[in-house]
Amino acid sequence: MAATLKLEIVTPEGKTCSEEVEMVTLPGIEGEMGIYPQHVPLMTQIVPGEIVVRRQGEEHYLAVGPGFAQITGDHVAILTDMAIRADDLDEAKADEARKAAEKRLRERLGEADAALANAAIMRSVEHLRGRRRQRK
Repeated sequence: MAATLKLEIVTPEGKTCSEEVEMVTLPGIEGEMGIYPQHVPLMTQIVPGEIVVRRQGEEHYLAVGPGFAQITGDHVAILTDMAIRADDLDEAKADEARKAAEKRLRERLGEADAALANAAIMRSVEHLRGRRRQRK
């Protein structure tokens, strides 16, 4: 059994993550789901929220917008409007990414659904800010 998965996250700005990880927790449309090596192949929708990545025994966090995940036994590929690592959280960058995601959401979903998705994104970013403060 493989000990790691290849995690790749792609946004409109490009590939934001490409690394070997032990586990990934995704905000799926029906709730959180944990992905370990040798997972059953799956294609699913993800919702705005937080991705938890376990690498070398440590957990790392990312805020993500809506998107899709393709999962195989050794690979997790995520296509999303936005992905921000807690370690890289920059107030101006986070706000810029949120506004860009909100604009794309409005174009696809309409005003009410975009507002709900934007609220979920903001909760995720705030959660990451809290985690970042705890580490310092």
